[in-house]
Amino acid sequence: MKTTAMRHCRRFTAAHGFTLIELMIAVAIVGILAAFAIPQYRDYVTRSRLADASSGLTTMRAQMERYYQDNRTYNDTGTFVSPCNNATTSARTFGNFLVSCTGTLDNTQFTLQAVGSGASNGFSYTINQQDVRATTAIPADWGSACASKWIMKKGDTC
Repeated sequence: MKTTAMRHCRRFTAAHGFTLIELMIAVAIVGILAAFAIPQYRDYVTRSRLADASSGLTTMRAQMERYYQDNRTYNDTGTFVSPCNNATTSARTFGNFLVSCTGTLDNTQFTLQAVGSGASNGFSYTINQQDVRATTAIPADWGSACASKWIMKKGDTC
């Protein structure tokens, strides 16, 4: 009699594991979270790359000011080469940004421009001897150009 009762009890033991519905619900939740998280993560990574532009421009501006203090001009003087005219691009490359002089480079003024490439393609920033900062190019989904500051965050405005 005990054996029949034991067989009967074993038939109603709970199953172990997950049902298909439970797995589908878990996958749907992960999918919804990923749909929000992945674009935010991409924007965050792009913002971290833009720090290279601001760092590069401020570094080059400091080098230009140091050069001016030594030579009283931003142009080349004899054998002394202005940081803007440095032929070695690796000295003017900061992350994905190449910093170079744009516009007029004369005795009393300069404008530096950082142009992005690779993952930072489409971004361009400038700074001049008076520390006037501008965003000259930016992807359309990030906003629009700004003549008075650097746009370093998606949706930031002038």
